[in-house]
Amino acid sequence: MDDARVGRICRALRRRRGWRQVDLATRAQCHQTTISLIERGGVASLRFAVTRRAFIALGASFDGLVGWRAGDLDRLLDQRHAEIVEAVAKITSARGWQVLPEATYAVGGQRGSIDLLAARSDQRAIIVFEIKTDIPRVEETARRHDEKARLAPVLAVERFGWRPTVVARVLVLPEDTTIRRIVERHKATFGAVYPQSGREARTWLRKPFGPLSAIWFLSPTSGGIGKLDGGGPRRIRQPRSS
Repeated sequence: MDDARVGRICRALRRRRGWRQVDLATRAQCHQTTISLIERGGVASLRFAVTRRAFIALGASFDGLVGWRAGDLDRLLDQRHAEIVEAVAKITSARGWQVLPEATYAVGGQRGSIDLLAARSDQRAIIVFEIKTDIPRVEETARRHDEKARLAPVLAVERFGWRPTVVARVLVLPEDTTIRRIVERHKATFGAVYPQSGREARTWLRKPFGPLSAIWFLSPTSGGIGKLDGGGPRRIRQPRSS
């Protein structure tokens, strides 16, 4: 059983119904912290019956694996990610950037894909967008994003025909209280890797200058396509050294 996947499914099914964690907890006859634990991948520390009740309340089954609508789970999990990619692409292209979704790379022994690569030839600037709907491993998220940013100049030559002088990286996250708590809980790590805010990223998009490494939260709308919240997590401030 993949506990992290079970947690992502629970969160996706809950959001699909428009419920808060406390709403699901009430229906599953458990505490809100129990739902939070499931969604954070802590199923192994709970009694089986508790987890099963939570999924039954969501209209799903649970026997160690989650069953829902004859195999539509992958589509459910991918839908939110796809909506965020679409929203970021629209906003970025409207500001004069050329966007390339799912830009695959194979450089040396490193292979993978960039969720969204954006380029401005007039500024010789590129942005490596990493789009996450969940953060199961904080350090891994930062490490993989760093790898993609380092390889992006090679990919830019391949795809756009010129080498960038500026490489920015932006981690895009859904506007969600659980995600914000994770960012806050690991603010020293996030603040070191992504010192700039969504507001600064929006300004930078219009006129790219200097380095940029930011977290940008996406606020979904009722139509599914959201707008980027300029405030993001605000700035993650670091304690001053004495």
